[in-house]
Amino acid sequence: MPDAAMPAGATSASQAAFGRLVLKLSGESFADRRERGISMDYVVHIATQIYAAAGSGAQVAVVIGGGNILRGAQFTSGQSTILEGTAHYMGMLATVINGLALQDALESLGCQTRLMSAIRMDGVAEPYIRRRATRHLEKGRIVILAGGTGSPFVTTDTAAAQRALELDAEILLKATRVDGVFSEDPEKNPHAILYRHLTYQNVLDKHLGFMDRTAIIQCMGHALPILVFNYNKKDHIQRAVEGQRVGTLISKDLPAEE
Repeated sequence: MPDAAMPAGATSASQAAFGRLVLKLSGESFADRRERGISMDYVVHIATQIYAAAGSGAQVAVVIGGGNILRGAQFTSGQSTILEGTAHYMGMLATVINGLALQDALESLGCQTRLMSAIRMDGVAEPYIRRRATRHLEKGRIVILAGGTGSPFVTTDTAAAQRALELDAEILLKATRVDGVFSEDPEKNPHAILYRHLTYQNVLDKHLGFMDRTAIIQCMGHALPILVFNYNKKDHIQRAVEGQRVGTLISKDLPAEE
């Protein structure tokens, strides 16, 4: 299990460093890494952190992946009878399932939420409309954005970057199961180097695979900073929202001291 987070009903006395942000969660954050499906213990762990972060004053939108349920890539082998485009749509539907679980977990803590989907399914989610999503954020609702971009052949990382730009977010937070961006996969090489600060160009030149290349280029084109950090560490979502030094920051320039 991840570290314990702030209990339900608690409020944060700290102030958010960002007025509006997009949090990108992988589907794997909803289950033990050795398992598939949804573990509500893990979902509540994440929801409690988001609740605390929103309590610090930030407007929070969440883009959710679906890899804990299904990845489109698993059907793209040469022997599969499922077309690649169809497989990607199946993956998008998995993100809606995760969105419903996160919505109920957040509302059990007393949050106001809206689940919006890029693929229309009016019985369970609102259609994603940029102006409507912005209005929900202005009213203090946590907006859960599912369905990716609504188109195949686009990752949820790219969807998160696109939504962050559309919604005028000040930062894109990418929560992962490692402490930030490393020179190599730290789960394979324990001697991999953790970077504390990178430029977009550093990421592209070093071919660092923590995020889809298209998402990096989108953020670079609009100077949207990205913070990559470990969601399993206690209060790290809240600390990231408060501007504390966690994980790896990717931005246009390195600070002078580095």
